[in-house]
Amino acid sequence: MSAPRASPPPAFPWDAAMGLGLGVLRLSPAAFWRMTPRELAAAAGFHATRVAPPLARADLAALMERFPDRPDSRPRPRGEAPCETPQSRGEPA
Repeated sequence: MSAPRASPPPAFPWDAAMGLGLGVLRLSPAAFWRMTPRELAAAAGFHATRVAPPLARADLAALMERFPDRPDSRPRPRGEAPCETPQSRGEPA
């Protein structure tokens, strides 16, 4: 009795790879064709993880408190009171 034959590996998904490399990653054709499949997979993994998760409302509020939109846009150390400007006092600029 002979050993069962292994099925051939699946074909490489060229359409998906070209769509990712040329469309999503916006590689030039020359750069795409110089890449190895492993390099393309690494680039695809990096691209997929670059999006930061959305901030929670409390985290956004803390950032807005620490980095307010104001004329002197220097970050305020934690606990420091907001700067007072003529606009914040209700005076005309």
